Formats: sequence, C-alpha cells, structure tokens
Amino acid sequence: MKKIKVLFVCMGNICRSPTAEGVFTKLIEEEGLRHLFEIDSAGTHAYHVGEQPDLRAQKAARERGIELQHLQARKVIYGDFEGYDYLLAMDDDNYSILLEACPEVHRDKISYLLDHAPHVGTREVPDPYYGGRYGFERVLDLVEEAAAGFLNRLREKGEI
Repeated sequence: MKKIKVLFVCMGNICRSPTAEGVFTKLIEEEGLRHLFEIDSAGTHAYHVGEQPDLRAQKAARERGIELQHLQARKVIYGDFEGYDYLLAMDDDNYSILLEACPEVHRDKISYLLDHAPHVGTREVPDPYYGGRYGFERVLDLVEEAAAGFLNRLREKGEI
C-alpha cells in the first residue's frame, strides 16, 4: 500500500513545523495508523539546517508527551514537491514561498495547516521564536486542532 506523504513547512524548521511533525506523528500512532504515513518537516530557509528543534519547542512538546529531540532541520528541496502528497504551510510567507518554487503540476498539494481547523479563527500558526513560553503553547494548541482536522479530512476523502 502506498503511504500518504506529508511535509510540514515553516521558515527555519526548528519551531512550528517540527512541532507539527511531532504532533501529527503522535496522533497517528495513537490511532494505530502510523504504518500508513511518511511524515517529515522542512523549512523554506536554510538558517538552521542540521539543528535540533528549538529547546523551548522541545520542552513544551515533551510536556504533552511529544518528543522532538530526534528531529533535524532541513530545507525544502525541489523533489519535495513531487515526493510529498501534502505540503502544509504554517503561514502566509511560507505558503507564498512554496507556491513560487513549486512546479504548476504540484501546486494543488500545498495548503495551510490551519485550513484543517477553520474553527480556530486564524490561518497562520504564529512564529513563537521571539516570544515567550506562551507562544510555544499556542503553537501546540493550534497544531493539535489542525492535525486532528487533517486526519479527519483524510478519512472523509477515503484516503485512510
């Protein structure tokens, strides 16, 4: 069976997108669906390539039973557009960068992560990098809602 390939994307791949990767991975593991997916995260910029997620993101995630320390930042590459079924952007800037870099034939794979949680009232996951602890908690709250919504959407579409 072909795996559903999902790529979560933010700017530097050390806060929001690895958090989304961790949250979604935990969710599908709890649902017994891990074998159906290939999950990764990446950044639109190469600021932190090879680094682990931000320690504040790791701490906030760990408090919710999500481990991120094994992840390493990487930059989105051209092959990601063909290789992934879904590229889920965290905000307007990264959505625009993905669309600009993406071949026309694969643009329908790109969406906002929070499009899968319209009830939260925002389309952008805010960047917590320069904020305090609450920013990382807010990211987790939003991402958990969107991850559940995304999984439900896949079920509704009959993909799982």
